[in-house]
Formats: sequence, C-alpha cells, structure tokens
Amino acid sequence: MPDLTGKFALVTGSSRGIGRGIALELARAGAHVAVHYRRERASAEATAEEIRALGRRTAVVEADVSEWEQVRRMADTVLTEFGRLDIVVANSGVASRPAPVWELDIDHWHKVIAVDLHGAFYTCRATVGHLVKQGSGVVILVSSIGADLCAPFGAPYYAAKAAVNALTKTLAKECAPAGVRVNAIAPGLIHTDMGERLIRAHGESLLATIPLGRAGTPEEIGKAAAFLASDDAAFITGKILRIDGGAWM
Repeated sequence: MPDLTGKFALVTGSSRGIGRGIALELARAGAHVAVHYRRERASAEATAEEIRALGRRTAVVEADVSEWEQVRRMADTVLTEFGRLDIVVANSGVASRPAPVWELDIDHWHKVIAVDLHGAFYTCRATVGHLVKQGSGVVILVSSIGADLCAPFGAPYYAAKAAVNALTKTLAKECAPAGVRVNAIAPGLIHTDMGERLIRAHGESLLATIPLGRAGTPEEIGKAAAFLASDDAAFITGKILRIDGGAWM
C-alpha cells in the first residue's frame, strides 16, 4: 500500500461515490482527509466517521463548487483546520441529461460546465498556490473516459471532462518547477449512483463494451488515487490515467 502517513488531503465530492472511495483509500494509506459535500451532509459525516475510525483527522466542509467564493471559503476552512495541504483531489461532478446538441437546454449546458469544469478550476485556483509556495504536493483531477469516447447525447459532460484533461496538462507544466505533481484519473463505468443508472438503462449491452466484463468500484479508483498521491508515483505528472476495464484502448 502507498504510504501517505502524515499527509493532509482535501477531496471534493467525497460524501459518496468515487469521491468517497478516494477519501477512504487516502485515509487507509495514512492521510488525514477533509470531506466535502454540497447537499448530503449526513453522507459526508458518515464518510468522515469512517476516516476517524481509521485513526485519521478529518473535517467536513460544505460548498457549491460552481461558486468561486464558496470554494475559496472551503479551502480557507480546510487550511485553517489542518494547517497545510499536501493532496488536492478535484472530484465533484454532475452528469448530463441525454439530448442532441441542437436540443440542449442552454441552462443545463451552463450548469454542467459550471460544476464539472469551473468547479475543478476553482478548486485548483483556491489550493494549488499553497502547494507551490510550500514546494511540494499532489493534485489529482477526476475526468472521465467519456472525454475520449464522446458518445452521442452527452456533449456538456464530455466537453467539460475533455477540458479537465487539458487543464491537468497545463497545470502540470506550470507546477512542475515547484515540485508539485498534477495528474488526472479518467474512470470508465463505476458502481456509483450514476453508473447504476446507466447499467439499469443499458444492461448487458453496456457491460459488453468493457473487455473485463464488469463495472469498476470506487475503491479501485481510490487505490489509484492513493498511488498517484504517494512517492511511488514521484516521476509521474501530466498524465491521464484511464481506469475503465479496457473500454478505451
């Protein structure tokens, strides 16, 4: 297991799903983890309780990541609580409602872009300067293989995640001189609320597109995040790690 003993992390969108899986795996590797949520405080508290049970410190913070001032206040709260940050995971995201581009609701387009892209940017904007100043740290953005597949009827989500990939590479180049590494994880189909809806809608036909024949788990994404956050990945930056059972090759 990667060793993150004594590190301090913030994981956005960690009350459930992939974010929860990442938060718990970072804690199992030794990190103290701040849990972020937007609406589901009870779920966030449950995640935090599991982190405490592992003997780690935690904090529960609320913010709408599509709003800059809320993200800035969230980062300030975590830095005050922990005193420093070593690992930042920008995971928050929402899915698109299926529609062709010419029928997309304009407000829905802006909502998805605001959360999935602006939220990732705001999280980095509020935290990465501290990592650069201290001369160490790791940033992980959560993208999607949807940015590669670009299937029909999901343009807002896929466009946002493709932009997250570009942000990852740009930020990695900007941070490298300070010793700060930046990578992205691009999950495929994962057993989350979003993933389960897709499985119910498409069934075996969807699983048939995955060479390994199954959906992944949040814990598997979390283990990859713990690796990227650790010194085991000290020579890895600017990469998009696709974890998808072989769906995109």
